[in-house]
Amino acid sequence: MVRRRLLDRVGMRSYTRPALAFTLALSASIALASPSPIALPGDRAFPESITSTKDGTLYTGSISQGGVVRIRADGAAAPWIKPGAFGSASTLGVLADERSNTLWVCSNNFSGYGITVPGAAAALGSALIGFDLRSGKGRVRALIPGERASCNDMAVGADGSVYVTNSDAPEILRLPPGDKQLEVWFHDASLAPAPDGTGLDGIAFGDDGNVYVNRYDAADIYRIDVKAGKALKLTRLNPSRPLVLADAIRHLGKNVFLLVEGGGRLDTMTVSGDSAKIVTLKDGYDTPTSVTAVGNTAWVSEGQLPFLFDPTKQSHKPKLPFQIFPVELHR
Repeated sequence: MVRRRLLDRVGMRSYTRPALAFTLALSASIALASPSPIALPGDRAFPESITSTKDGTLYTGSISQGGVVRIRADGAAAPWIKPGAFGSASTLGVLADERSNTLWVCSNNFSGYGITVPGAAAALGSALIGFDLRSGKGRVRALIPGERASCNDMAVGADGSVYVTNSDAPEILRLPPGDKQLEVWFHDASLAPAPDGTGLDGIAFGDDGNVYVNRYDAADIYRIDVKAGKALKLTRLNPSRPLVLADAIRHLGKNVFLLVEGGGRLDTMTVSGDSAKIVTLKDGYDTPTSVTAVGNTAWVSEGQLPFLFDPTKQSHKPKLPFQIFPVELHR
């Protein structure tokens, strides 16, 4: 289309070789142009997580609005899964598992914070919910067991099992393929959250088959050695610099992960032995909450969560529209 419009403008007779070269260069620059930030619908979006499929489609949940927004590869964003669907409430972690054709969503009841999602049933509690990745229809709903339950984020293992962090308890749960009941896969009291704080958060598998997790408030990172699907040794990793509010972890390749800090940064984390080299890719976000990689672009969700949970900011309005931001990856 660009070439045709330029042809129409200059005319076929004056379309010389220099003009052709200019047109081709312009077309190439447009094709290689960096993507722009994408606005999310709604003035109460407060995205908590983001995920993607190989075709470039993005999905975000919402603490305040609930449901799931789907963003097509062309950047068009629209509500997809309705608030309250299949017993959901506030939607936190989201993870697209194309192998099982499932969008996994962490649902929580935040009515105690004054957050009410339209159509949500508060009594249903915290749960991992699986929606059909094509139709959006609910498939499975597995409650987080125990009195202290807060489904935060998830990762999918080689056998298709879903591993879920519980931010209110020092445990990781697992949902084997075809099951409807979560089981406690790993528990260690040293991972407990501070009183009224947020504990386990981000989770990802590495190429070594081990699980990598962090705690939000404590901002520490751990590796859990895995053998034949069983959790073995827990090791605290040594980051090259202190982190601030460690959030989402996403495996990028080999021993490299994307890491979000709620303090404002998107990082890469390169693990070598028990050390983790942290390199900041982008700083200055207002409470970034998650990240997903599509090709050579990382997409970061900006949550602006203090406007929901910080009493000193609840009377103020967040910056609108809520957006997800692209960051170029050099790999």
